[in-house]
Amino acid sequence: RANFMRAIAKELEACGDELLQIAGEETNLPEARLRGERGRTIFQLNQYAEACEKGEWLEARIDTAIPDKTPPKPDIRKMLVPLGPVVVFGASNFPFAYSTAGGDTACAFAAGCPVIVKAHPAHPQTSELVANAILHAAEKCEMPAGIFAHVYGASFEVGKALVEHKYTSAVGFTGCISKPRVALAH
Repeated sequence: RANFMRAIAKELEACGDELLQIAGEETNLPEARLRGERGRTIFQLNQYAEACEKGEWLEARIDTAIPDKTPPKPDIRKMLVPLGPVVVFGASNFPFAYSTAGGDTACAFAAGCPVIVKAHPAHPQTSELVANAILHAAEKCEMPAGIFAHVYGASFEVGKALVEHKYTSAVGFTGCISKPRVALAH
């Protein structure tokens, strides 16, 4: 997973100025802002990769058995496991850091969850370029099929269907304060 996230970061960097140009045309954000935000996104992916490798997020615990104790204490082992598919909604004002490959996506990948991104209609070409970068990285890293999906649709119904789908385990979006099921935080 860590290698996958690092590969996404490299793919985003390899998109070069074309990605920044398209994002600028779609969002009217200045190039300097977009360049900084892409850098932030690359940083987020690399930081989550590092956290993934450390494994501290697993909160793994082993309490060994004490059979001579009355009553006997059993062997107890626990750790956090991936929730399942995470739906991420792209943000209009952050085409990189809170969109297709941003913090919610990186967090979900680090935890071992597949991600379904609903592209924001304000920057569909930008989202598609970033989605292609993720798919190229997934292929290079031989990630399982279905680790990432990219969905378009400006209607409320598309988002509602994704959130309410029986396999959706978590939802991430900018400004997330409610819990439709589970909301990811940064």
